[in-house]
Amino acid sequence: MIDEARRLAPRFAARAAGYDRDGAFPADDFDDLRESGFFGLMAPAKLGGAGAGFAQYAEVAYELARGNGATALVFNMHASVTGALAGVTDELADALGLPPAAMQARDDYLRAAASGSWYAVAMSERGAGSRLSQLTTSYEPIDGGYRIKGSKTFCSGAGHATAYLVAARSITDQSQVSQFLVPAGEGVRVEETWDALGMRATGSHDVHVDVTVPAGALLGGVEGLALVVAQLAPQWMVASYAAVYVGVARAAVDAAIEHVNNRKLAHLPAIRSRIGRADAAVAAAKLAVLEAARRVDEAPGDPETNRWVWRAKLLAGTTAAEVAASMLEAAGTSAMRRGHPLERLYRDARAGSLQPATSDVCADWLGVDALGGDPDSEGSAPRW
Repeated sequence: MIDEARRLAPRFAARAAGYDRDGAFPADDFDDLRESGFFGLMAPAKLGGAGAGFAQYAEVAYELARGNGATALVFNMHASVTGALAGVTDELADALGLPPAAMQARDDYLRAAASGSWYAVAMSERGAGSRLSQLTTSYEPIDGGYRIKGSKTFCSGAGHATAYLVAARSITDQSQVSQFLVPAGEGVRVEETWDALGMRATGSHDVHVDVTVPAGALLGGVEGLALVVAQLAPQWMVASYAAVYVGVARAAVDAAIEHVNNRKLAHLPAIRSRIGRADAAVAAAKLAVLEAARRVDEAPGDPETNRWVWRAKLLAGTTAAEVAASMLEAAGTSAMRRGHPLERLYRDARAGSLQPATSDVCADWLGVDALGGDPDSEGSAPRW
């Protein structure tokens, strides 16, 4: 799948400027992803998928982002849903006491993904961000299922996904946050609000939900799992973005090299120095992401694994923004024109440190941990 991602990346790159200019969802890119079987990347082979782990996902996301960061970012949302589902193995389900019906639903969702369905994430809310404990979207049990009502923002791929992962708080117990897979269609309304500086092609519109879903839509089959999973295994909520933004940073270096060579500026020491530093910074950030991914596959939830998860997101976000800015300066004023790859990559890269967990939150988490505190409970604001 990594080789296939490399094959698709130039095709995505050729379309990227148009999608960015129009603020349009990269539908052709997603057709290519479906045709190549990427929606089943994280699904087990027995369910028709590729059975990838977090490390292979990170390599794929990096390569896709070198083509179009917006496409890779939306794909990341789907991978985070299917990856989290696949991570609940039968052994783990037994240990947690999850009901058999929930495991059947897990298999059904993963099998559908391997057949071409894809899932968006409807988690963030205006005024709450992605902090699960602050959500206002609510749910309540009813006969045969649940009633869910609320509004979400920054929902990448809104209006195009097969279903949405919706996070909501229990009306009867506000401490319980649960996640549901809600099909697109009746009761799910997309409000086209996305007109942003960067990642313009993600279609990250607002989504309004007022639906009744069957019991099988509750992921895990047990209420209140969302906060627990976020703390114990934060990789899909924190570090899955990281590979995307390292890929964007590498694309910026590549674009600067092409520009400098075309303009015959490679003899200038200041430009060479900028490119050399950027190359080293991107290589280092990628190594951190791959180390985090390796540890996730080998020891998910381990304290040292989680430290690497937070390190990876911090380094990816800050590196992408700094490298893209430096490469734009190395290329000069002509690269600021609309339509130049570096102008777009500069804007896309800037989003990396802003997406949750933000670089400031990552740094604070790591600082509290280094000083011997509890990084999930201490801090200026709730992590989740």
